[in-house]
Amino acid sequence: MQFEVGTIVDAKVVSITNFGAFLDIGSGRSGMVHISEISSSYVKDIREFLTEGQQVKAKIINISPDGKINLSIKKAVENVEPKPARPSQSQRKQFSKPVQTQSTLSEGPASFEDMMSKFKQSSDEKMAGLKRSDGNRRSTARSRRK
Repeated sequence: MQFEVGTIVDAKVVSITNFGAFLDIGSGRSGMVHISEISSSYVKDIREFLTEGQQVKAKIINISPDGKINLSIKKAVENVEPKPARPSQSQRKQFSKPVQTQSTLSEGPASFEDMMSKFKQSSDEKMAGLKRSDGNRRSTARSRRK
């Protein structure tokens, strides 16, 4: 069998290491799947995803000049499972519109002065909280120095 980059092969897990797994891809050839190519989610322990003797589908992602074959299980799975369609530009615009709640609808549009007043009030409350917490830290630091 001729192996080419992009081909999806049926493979058998032969051995597992800390950095990846070696797969038998048939015709007396083997390839390696790096830990980053096992799953699209984070892989801390390869043995949580693969076991020796397991049959998997893998995609050939590189063949080095010296004949080493690099494989990817996650890219083979991505090719099998169709990707969700990307929303059109009009659909993206629809989602980016601000949500109006019942309270904002019943109140009507707020004037600039009302919005500034609310902003100033919330800002003053946040600053007061910061000053309180900063004062507590400073008094604690002084007590440690003594």
